[in-house]
Amino acid sequence: MTFGAPEIILILLVILLFFGAKKIPELARGIGQGITEFQNVTEDDEQQEVEGNTQESNKQT
Repeated sequence: MTFGAPEIILILLVILLFFGAKKIPELARGIGQGITEFQNVTEDDEQQEVEGNTQESNKQT
């Protein structure tokens, strides 16, 4: 199921009615910070995994 422009506009209007114009920037800021934190955690996890694999290969040689 795909959303077209009318559906997205309707969803945004409903969000505006529920939260009000003053709360939307705060909500968007919180979502942005959450996404940034999630990306940082996944990058750190990937880096630790690569370092662990490198250490294991060094032990084997």
